[in-house]
Amino acid sequence: MYKKSLSYPYLLWAAAFIVIPLLFIVYYGLTDRTGSFTLANLAAIATAEHSKALFLSLGLSVLSTVICLLLAYPLALILSGSKIGKSGFIIFLFILPMWMNFLLRTLAWVVLLDTNGVLDSLFKLLGLPRFKIINTPAAIVFGMVYDFLPFMILPIYNVISRIDVNVINAARDLGANSFQTLYKVIFPLSLPGVISGITMVFVPSLTTFVISTLLGGGKILLIGNVIEQEFMKGTSWHVGSGLSLVLMLFIIGSMVLSSKYDNGEGNVL
Repeated sequence: MYKKSLSYPYLLWAAAFIVIPLLFIVYYGLTDRTGSFTLANLAAIATAEHSKALFLSLGLSVLSTVICLLLAYPLALILSGSKIGKSGFIIFLFILPMWMNFLLRTLAWVVLLDTNGVLDSLFKLLGLPRFKIINTPAAIVFGMVYDFLPFMILPIYNVISRIDVNVINAARDLGANSFQTLYKVIFPLSLPGVISGITMVFVPSLTTFVISTLLGGGKILLIGNVIEQEFMKGTSWHVGSGLSLVLMLFIIGSMVLSSKYDNGEGNVL
């Protein structure tokens, strides 16, 4: 009984800041200004502006997730094969930026990528073509990869580091080369970490609006920006909630996929 009572503060916190806000979103998303039930707010996603923002968000999120996976998996393999002290230090270097405020990290990329910024000035000094990437989808992808890459590395590394070395040695003793060992042994065993990492990168990439606002210069609207404008500029809380519910369907879908393949070994955060 005493142990159960320790969970009461968290239950109160979850109810106040998770359950109740979600109920408000559901209420506003399924009603109009008069309080009558309607599906028009959900159907608003089909408009040209909203569907364009949604598909652009999906495209950039998938691209960012793929880039993070391609960067994180080889690095996780290298870290798992290195000495404990050395790998721990490198992991610390990846986690260190996460201790800094998310907004400050994104603003740092603005300084780097901006016209006449650090990289542009360096290219100009070296006589290379001007580095003009700010306010483009590429800049947004840069920001997503930088901010969310640790969320891909850590789950994959956590799973790979737990693979029994004897299993790998057995595969090699049976004649498997390095590629066959990776493809048929290591990768299947590391799949829970891969799925966990994909979910942890894809979900925040799909819902972000800060990165696209700062690195996109407000010229590139993702679905997160559209929802933010509906709420913050007072356009329509009902439409904003409806769009949020549609976006939530994609998030739930990714979570269902994660729970199907992830046995929990990849969760480290």
